Amino acid sequence: MKSAVENLNPTRVRLTVEVPFEELKDSLDAAYKKINQQVTVKGFRKGKIPARVIDQRFGRGAVLEEAVNDALPKFYERAVNEAEVSVLGQPEVDITELKDGDTLNFTAEVDIRPTIEIPDYSGIEVEVDAVEVTEEDVDKSVEQLRERFASTTPVERAAEDGDVITLDLEAKVDGEVLEDGVASGVSYTIGSGELLDGIDDAVKGLEAGGEATFTSELKGGSAAGREAEVTVKVTQVAQRELPELDDDFAQLASEFDTLEELKADSRGRLENMKKYDQATQAQERVLEKLLELVEVPVPEKLLEDEVNTRKHNLEHHQLGQMGLDLEKYLELQGKTAEEFDEETREAAVKGIKTQFVLDELVKVEKLNVNQEELTEHLMRRAASSGMSPDQFAQAVVEQGQVPLLVGEVARGKALAVVVEAATVKDTNGEVVDLDDEEDEVEKTESATETVEAAEGTADQAGAEAAEPEAKPEA
Repeated sequence: MKSAVENLNPTRVRLTVEVPFEELKDSLDAAYKKINQQVTVKGFRKGKIPARVIDQRFGRGAVLEEAVNDALPKFYERAVNEAEVSVLGQPEVDITELKDGDTLNFTAEVDIRPTIEIPDYSGIEVEVDAVEVTEEDVDKSVEQLRERFASTTPVERAAEDGDVITLDLEAKVDGEVLEDGVASGVSYTIGSGELLDGIDDAVKGLEAGGEATFTSELKGGSAAGREAEVTVKVTQVAQRELPELDDDFAQLASEFDTLEELKADSRGRLENMKKYDQATQAQERVLEKLLELVEVPVPEKLLEDEVNTRKHNLEHHQLGQMGLDLEKYLELQGKTAEEFDEETREAAVKGIKTQFVLDELVKVEKLNVNQEELTEHLMRRAASSGMSPDQFAQAVVEQGQVPLLVGEVARGKALAVVVEAATVKDTNGEVVDLDDEEDEVEKTESATETVEAAEGTADQAGAEAAEPEAKPEA
């Protein structure tokens, strides 16, 4: 076999392959054997029909077609290896010549990974938000905890803001009561915004036994997004009472003896959360800077597939779970279809570039993924998919997707290497040391999450429990 490679552009090649007919012998033998098992000829036992009889009865062309279909993938793979190219997706194959007993010639056009030069990234500098926890932040955190320990007492008066009411409701669309539009004994805190738009104004001023009717756009269910006539009946009004902010509350709501100890713990928790957010912000901004430094041509077919995958996952998984279609989603987002398409395309380009650049960094830096890192990543992905770690691991193995998970973690490690080499300062001009915030495994997984967000896989992880990785691997 002889092969040659022609670069059509930075992301696509044409392989030209010439195969001497003798190299088709194994595939021809296999073709005769397969046809032998599928046909019957009077006077011959099944599987024992001579080749010349098959040629006479069914045509030499049918045998050649079967043999070529069997042989093409093998010769294509050999040509790819000889050309030393990293192919993406399926090739477009064209048989240019097939002479029985002489030769088989074909071409294969296929997208390839572009050649990427990783520049010196040690000079990257980014700015992130400073970690600052104010007294107002602490008070808000403690107040939220206080809300959780509020008690309610039934009262005989009109409902007011902050009261907890018990109500029955009925929703009608076009005069018909919805099957899933009737509920009773619903508990609702006035002013929380947790039910329907307009319900607060409708129930305020009502006493137990009072009714009101209002119109509102339904947020979920069979008529999500449609205007409904909603009738509510208040069956009880209860006043919320918050516990006093004192040491007794601290002992009730936590393991601490004093309110000051509880506040100090809240401050520490808020600081840790802000440090985590700061680290994520640093990763995102370092990645943006890195992508700006690298020229990355994007294969058009791969981009088209990625855009279609993102649209499919959004329409059939994420929006489906919310009871929305794409048209309603765009209306809620205030976007046109053209704006949505453009944003989706831009996000897909960024995702592909991110994967190409970080994969190249993995090779340049000779990064490997250890078992602990892979296990940590698998457990997080399992949680996001709604499966147990064992179920998720089994699905990953059965679908042959372990290399995909390894690739995700490796790209996270590559980003962590770049972040470590970058200079990160906060808005106060202070250099931020991110090394002390997490151990190496946590740092890798944190960076992996950031990479997933950039690639667009973060929201897809749990889209289909049976499909741990929904996007095509570039």
